[in-house]
Amino acid sequence: MNYAIIGCGLIGKKRLAGLPAGSKLAIACDTNLARAEELVKLAGAGRAVADFRQALADPQVDAVIVATINSELAPISAAAIRAGKHVIVEKPAGISVRQLDELIALEKQHGVCVRVGFNHRYHPAIQKAREIFDSGIMGELMFLRARYGHGGRVGYDQEWRANQKLSGGGELIDQGIHLIDLAGWFLGKFPKVDGHAATFFWKMPVDDNAFLSLQTAKGQTAWLHVSCTEWKNLFSFELYGRHTKLAIEGLGGSYGVEKLFHYQMKPEMGIPDTKVYEFSGPDESWKMETAKFEQDIKAERTPDAGLAEARAALQIVEIVYEKSGFKNL
Repeated sequence: MNYAIIGCGLIGKKRLAGLPAGSKLAIACDTNLARAEELVKLAGAGRAVADFRQALADPQVDAVIVATINSELAPISAAAIRAGKHVIVEKPAGISVRQLDELIALEKQHGVCVRVGFNHRYHPAIQKAREIFDSGIMGELMFLRARYGHGGRVGYDQEWRANQKLSGGGELIDQGIHLIDLAGWFLGKFPKVDGHAATFFWKMPVDDNAFLSLQTAKGQTAWLHVSCTEWKNLFSFELYGRHTKLAIEGLGGSYGVEKLFHYQMKPEMGIPDTKVYEFSGPDESWKMETAKFEQDIKAERTPDAGLAEARAALQIVEIVYEKSGFKNL
């Protein structure tokens, strides 16, 4: 497949590196043309443009990867869908549920495939946890607990993420939406949403911490905390079944080596049997996700992390922001 990558920053580079074998970059697009030219140089193929409409008008482009700031994700994705292109749009796919509803209608109308970039589903520890969960050995899940955070950097409160019109919100819509998606992937829908978002440290009009309690219709609960006052990068994701606990620590890179701890309860209870899986290889989540996207297109199926899942996650974000006094866009 021939791709156009719109947005040639850090994530655009990760997406380029994650293109499956046989697929290639046709067009790199960025309002900063120099960044687009750099991506073309890295790829050794394609051409650079500054206007995304040039990329969408090119008949050689089969699919578009939208890796821009949050406020541009939905408008560019909508234009790509109208142009008949398949789309990978980075999370959160938009800055309001209203925007995602428009994308869902367009996807149905134009018959294209739209996947949302929830690449955390494809980290090896998460994939192994899902494999164990799907085996049935855990029994019914009772609850999960997850934390995700970083410490920002000097000037963080001056970046685009601190501007609600550009970001749609703060830490909750940024890293929090990953945890909400993962929680829903394991537990299902959350008709009951409680939580609070707050700004404790950074001098910015968006949240730097959020605390969520999400419940399924059966009462299964996800307790989530996301923070950009964590100071030391942290990823922790724990699943509690009737017979098993799975605990994931680390996410590769600055978040530490990914490890999965599998605690299996014995019939007599007491100290559980324990297995530890360590995943120290390179981050292949981007490549796995894009390969799944191409499989979705060939099979003409709806992606399992598509606009419906993004809408469900973003609706929870909106509810918590409203409860916390943050004005929705």
